[in-house]
Amino acid sequence: MTRIASPRNDRAPATAGNAVEVRGIVKHYGQTKALDGVDLTVRQGTVLGVLGPNGAGKTTLVRVLSTLIKPDAGTAFVDGYDVVRQPKQLRRTIGLTGQYASVDEMLSGYENLYLIGRLLDLSRKDARARATELLERFSLTEAAKRTAKTYSGGMRRRLDLAASMMGRPKILYLDEPTTGLDPRTRNEVWDEVQRMVSEGATVLLTTQYMEEAEQLASELTVIDRGKVIASGGVAELKAQVGGRTLQVRPTRPAELPEMARCLRENGITTATFSTDTELLSVPISGEDELTAVVGVLGTRGFGIAGIDTKVPSLDEVFLTITGKPAPADAVPTLAKEPVA
Repeated sequence: MTRIASPRNDRAPATAGNAVEVRGIVKHYGQTKALDGVDLTVRQGTVLGVLGPNGAGKTTLVRVLSTLIKPDAGTAFVDGYDVVRQPKQLRRTIGLTGQYASVDEMLSGYENLYLIGRLLDLSRKDARARATELLERFSLTEAAKRTAKTYSGGMRRRLDLAASMMGRPKILYLDEPTTGLDPRTRNEVWDEVQRMVSEGATVLLTTQYMEEAEQLASELTVIDRGKVIASGGVAELKAQVGGRTLQVRPTRPAELPEMARCLRENGITTATFSTDTELLSVPISGEDELTAVVGVLGTRGFGIAGIDTKVPSLDEVFLTITGKPAPADAVPTLAKEPVA
């Protein structure tokens, strides 16, 4: 939740177009180095997805950027404000939704939002209007007068996200915002995030869901053991794993071994096949290689029932980069980073 602060305008000049700039951030918890020289940049009006296995440092990074804990070294500027020297000013520009819904269970949904609006120095009229607007936006109007303790987990999560948006933050941190939500509610949260970005907000999203990262993020940063080990666009990271794979389904599956041998004899040594899937697979980097494979097979008279190209999934990217499988969507896990 953001806090009231006296307005000041002593922001440091940020690199043009960047909402968040992090350089060399280090954070220790005793002998554990949760963050080990993290660098990242979030461009204004975009979603940066931060991926990593449990304990990688994702939540610690969010806590540093939201001024909840101080880093031991390095610098971080959000909307031009230094997270260490200007925390009060910074809190007026950000919103935060953590891993757990942080709403007052004894208050109604409307009262939760109205209270936060008043804490953010909105007038009574503006706080009422904003609370009503967000309750409708998050499909909570019918439950507005019920106490939050009667809400389902998905409803609490939606209320928590609405609370983080009461002050119309320029930058929103979402720390695994859809963990444990059903698919319908998750899609509603995605829609709202996309709407906020279309209205100019900037989002830093940590997530365990590969589908979520691919759906929302324009760029990705992968963190493991407190270090950034990869960054770039979704397509760029997939290309690092190996680009596209040409998959050929023969008319006669029994010819798979012979087809692979034929391609190898013609210099295409990466051809492999699977009798289980009945597919011939060849990594390719361009249309010329695709044409060459089809040309060789056609010249030798092999029948082809179908041709397709496959790009690596984000799960495969995660596994290749970190050496660990991505968490299964069916069994969401919670970060186990130390609590400050």
